[in-house]
Amino acid sequence: MRERPGMGIDMVYSFHHFYYWVRGGLEYAQAYRAKVLRRIGVDARFAFTTMFPDTAIWQVMEEMGFLDSEVLWLNGFFTDCRVSPVTYTLEQLRASFGEKNFTFSRKGSVVTYSFPDRQSYYVVHMKDSTSNCVYKVEMIVNGCLLRTDYYTYCRIYSEYYAPLDGQAHLYLRRYFQQDGTTAYEEIIDRDEVVYKFPDRILYSKNELLGYMISRLQLTKEDVVLIDAAMGTIDIAAIIQNAAPARIGLVMHSNHFVESETDEDHVRWHVYYEYAMSHPELLAFYIASTEVQNRYLTEQFRRYKQVTSNVVTIPPSGLDMLQYPQGRRRKHAVITASRLAFEKHVDWVIAAVVEAKRAVPDLTLDIYGEGGEEQKLRRQIEQLQCGEYVRLCGHRKLDEVYRDYEVYVSASFMESFGITFMEAIGAGLALVGFDVLYGSRNFIDEGQNGYIVPWKNTMDEKERIHMLAACMIRLFTEDDLDAFHEHSYQKARGYLTEEIERKWRDLLCREI
Repeated sequence: MRERPGMGIDMVYSFHHFYYWVRGGLEYAQAYRAKVLRRIGVDARFAFTTMFPDTAIWQVMEEMGFLDSEVLWLNGFFTDCRVSPVTYTLEQLRASFGEKNFTFSRKGSVVTYSFPDRQSYYVVHMKDSTSNCVYKVEMIVNGCLLRTDYYTYCRIYSEYYAPLDGQAHLYLRRYFQQDGTTAYEEIIDRDEVVYKFPDRILYSKNELLGYMISRLQLTKEDVVLIDAAMGTIDIAAIIQNAAPARIGLVMHSNHFVESETDEDHVRWHVYYEYAMSHPELLAFYIASTEVQNRYLTEQFRRYKQVTSNVVTIPPSGLDMLQYPQGRRRKHAVITASRLAFEKHVDWVIAAVVEAKRAVPDLTLDIYGEGGEEQKLRRQIEQLQCGEYVRLCGHRKLDEVYRDYEVYVSASFMESFGITFMEAIGAGLALVGFDVLYGSRNFIDEGQNGYIVPWKNTMDEKERIHMLAACMIRLFTEDDLDAFHEHSYQKARGYLTEEIERKWRDLLCREI
């Protein structure tokens, strides 16, 4: 272990579920933290507790910026298979067939082997459309899926299926050692799971998680971060097994139900309830914003009669400020998010259509991908705004924001607002709804943008109209150059060097 003067930390372990199908702000916050801890000389491991059925976990992590050595996977933790990219080849797979009578076909990243003598075929999923490396093999016999094998440099686990009600029913996962022997089994009966090891049986995923933590042999020089989000991991299972390590909870969402909280009682969100109800078990809490820090500090004092260590560390930061290379595109608006219902990109589109009546050359570019994409395409077609509203897909936006003048968000579910941060890092003026943490972090009313009131009594048309009115005001009344400069000044507090300092201060304080 390399020497880290003044730190006194052996290892930081961060636990998170990982929404592999989204790869949203939570996941990129993890990758950013990995980079920050690397830069300040702290060894860290990032433990993910979900399955990765659609692509190899190591490939996903590499794409996001994790090092192989930093990644732990709950289900693979109990085998001797090392962390590895996908390198198992088609040649190795064919050598395992044991027969020569088969046909071969390939279309993009999918290869099919057919075995006429036994009325079966294999559907082989490659690492990508040009690769010769195998990630997943589905075995179909007599029209029924019976088994799926998953590979990195060797077979790491298999799933076994039985026909039930005309569908393939998963009843077993078997995890393998490097030599092909069984490390343990996961027996599945609908929502019930049992994990069978040579020396023990565990009756839930939470028990498996607790067993993993016990196997880490944590000491008081270790730090455990619970990087929680709604319904993802059992916080209690981690807290109850992590001692004597120092435990911290990282919050990415609102921690209490505002409508059910009064002077005498607080209603913690269910996924935070255990950690909030037992502050004596945690060394610190990490809030994403100063607003959340103030709420939490006061709530501990009022409802628990304790003074807890609450620190504010943004989940992401800016490596540098981005300045336009020439002039910004005049009257150009950008929004960026997952294309999901709660982001309400449809409202932004409608507001731009309305605002264009006052700002004739107004344009909107939408960056992101998600389940609402087709709905948004239909809306653009119906509003006949395709000449000035574009869906631009998923892109790395570091050097994209700086070409625009204004960033607009209609999201009403933001615990921090990474895209707001990225936008002020490129000097943009901002418009967003007044949600509890998001826009309040980054918009100084009338100085670098506008916060649109959020009331449950407002209907959709009123919210769209208010978004449009703020855009019109920015483009027709305000000094946008002054707004841009104010955003740059505000962004300096989110530079990576500042985030590094905050982590260094926290970990040194926790010695």
